[in-house]
Amino acid sequence: MNDQTDGLPERESMEFDVVIVGAGPAGLAAAIRLKQAAPDLSVVVLEKGAEVGAHILSGAVIDPIGLDRLLPDWRSEETPIRTPVTSDRFLWLGPAGAIRLPTFLMPPLMSNHGCYVVSLGDVCRWLAEKAEALGVEVFPGFAAVETLHDQDGTVIGVATGDMGVGKDGKPKPTFERGMALHAKYTLIAEGARGSLAKKLTARFDLDAGREPQKYGLGLKELWRIDPARHQPGRVQHSFGWPLDNRTGGGSFLYHLDDDLVSVGFVVHLNYRNPDLSPFEEFQRFKTHPAIAPTFQGGERLSYGARAITEGGIQSVPKLVFPGGAIVGCAAGFLNVPRIKGSHNAILSGILAADHVAAAIAAGRTGDELTTYEEGWRATEIGRDLRRVRNVKPLWSRLGTVAGIAAGGLDMWTNTLGFSFFGTVAHGGPDHAATLPAKDIAPIRYPKADRHLTYDRASSVYLAATSHDEDQPVHLLVGDMALQTESEHDVYGGPSARYCPAGVYEWLEADDDRPRFVINAANCVHCKTCDIKDPNQNITWVPPEGGSGPNYRGM
Repeated sequence: MNDQTDGLPERESMEFDVVIVGAGPAGLAAAIRLKQAAPDLSVVVLEKGAEVGAHILSGAVIDPIGLDRLLPDWRSEETPIRTPVTSDRFLWLGPAGAIRLPTFLMPPLMSNHGCYVVSLGDVCRWLAEKAEALGVEVFPGFAAVETLHDQDGTVIGVATGDMGVGKDGKPKPTFERGMALHAKYTLIAEGARGSLAKKLTARFDLDAGREPQKYGLGLKELWRIDPARHQPGRVQHSFGWPLDNRTGGGSFLYHLDDDLVSVGFVVHLNYRNPDLSPFEEFQRFKTHPAIAPTFQGGERLSYGARAITEGGIQSVPKLVFPGGAIVGCAAGFLNVPRIKGSHNAILSGILAADHVAAAIAAGRTGDELTTYEEGWRATEIGRDLRRVRNVKPLWSRLGTVAGIAAGGLDMWTNTLGFSFFGTVAHGGPDHAATLPAKDIAPIRYPKADRHLTYDRASSVYLAATSHDEDQPVHLLVGDMALQTESEHDVYGGPSARYCPAGVYEWLEADDDRPRFVINAANCVHCKTCDIKDPNQNITWVPPEGGSGPNYRGM
């Protein structure tokens, strides 16, 4: 291993028993469990956000099964988990009205009874305090940019990014070399489409024999509403308008405490129309007569967006590699119909930690944690994902109306231990679903009214995203000519629409040829471009540590 790069000083190194990348539910649960199992282990958690929770974005309604396993006495403490679900509502939206679906039609697993409405970012801040109290070192503001390997290829840790590098790639006076953190085992808990998980999957062929991972883009706003309209603990999900029958997605509307409401919209990224804008569809959704009254007299407080994994059990890669493992949403443990992943993230962190602790206790280091890979399907995680495995592929194949009906039937039969459909394949990756611009009808979206609907610029402002303008662009275009000749000329430049933060623009240049502009400072780290670019020509890499959004209450 060589911690030195040409022209730069050698990295300083630190030694730990376990390095964990990502301070989300999975990473923090793993850290806590490791210290519970073996208090003498040295454990460090790296978080690319400026603080723990800064990059956490989720609905969120959490199933407490994971917390009950990790911290059995949590209900007796002061926590940010304060709002139990009081009512469940499922709506089918048409252009002018809504049908409430009877709850008795819903499979039992869809019930939110016993769950809690939370800010997942605040939950992670609380979990970080728990971890630190046990002796875990939590380092926010440090982005892990590469895995470190020995001469045999075994992962022996990670390196954090250099700080103080100019846009030209040269060190500035404030330059600080990144750190090399060496470990007996490394756990990757970056969330959906993590950059290290993506590289490790390619290097070790972890997705061999698996279905391609599927994704959705989740957009969310936090509002403070009129107290007369607030119903703490109400959970509402909807399908249908404004999306057409061939475009998958849906919404959530969750009432927290303190007159707060989180509203969100998910668009499955296998949509076909390159003119579709998930952000604008979200804004349109809020104008529906069954939705808009909630926000009358309210104030929008925050905005964010994040890709979520939707492939389910068919798309989970091999989770282990020499020297480490993948946990949480980086592995793809989201339950799509429930729109819940934090419970499985926590459970996977616990499971991986148990196997790591046992390996170290046995004197092992740097091998594959095969028992973790071989055992997770028999746990609550595997059972949870197996029951809903056909919902997303049926939705994609049959459209929203028939797909949800078929998926609901499949979830019911799975409660009895069988499926009429077996296990349905997903088909191709999301980017391959995009049609050429000549084959679609353009979409014209209404102008924002700035009371209920908003533009992307004002929304990104509420995400409090921050990047030093003088740093290398972290959105890498592999072939600029291909971007013009295909992404623009064939597909009509969908990057300007699929990005929920206005990062990408196509501008006319002096020679009448379009010019691709990347406003990297706007990026909210959702990873949509890395997923949806039709040529897979854009790669998201971590910017300088501490950059990106700074979500509060999200």
